[in-house]
Amino acid sequence: MQSLKPSDEARIRRLFFQAPFICALEIRLDRLGPGWCETSMHAAATHRQQDGFIHAGVVSTLADHTGGGAGWTRTVEGQTVLSVEFKISLLRPARADRLRCRAEVVRAGRTLIFTEATVYAGEPGDEKAVARLSQTLAVVDAAVGAATPIP
Repeated sequence: MQSLKPSDEARIRRLFFQAPFICALEIRLDRLGPGWCETSMHAAATHRQQDGFIHAGVVSTLADHTGGGAGWTRTVEGQTVLSVEFKISLLRPARADRLRCRAEVVRAGRTLIFTEATVYAGEPGDEKAVARLSQTLAVVDAAVGAATPIP
């Protein structure tokens, strides 16, 4: 199995955790390689709706950001990716305490990257797919986003 250069993996890990919202959700970047990314998170009470199911926004955010992580593996220093479009299909309600996501690059171009991701709920060995994401990412100059500092 191919792996990323250590400098690329360090760059992607730095980019992954620059978003305060991702840190607030406590999404973990578990593994990544050329064209793919895997994440997980504990589903806390604050991530749930009134009926105990994990909020679709949490599931969508996990899929979107994991897809972005996969996309970053196809960029170089000085570039970042931004979601320009995604479709998420919620396959079943998520009620487990753990979510895991795997995203893969389907096609990487110079300006657009297409990814797909699946979110699973449950413990290892007892996971069920709860969502499927198709995403288009724009490859942009990282300095553009840096012009607006996050408070």
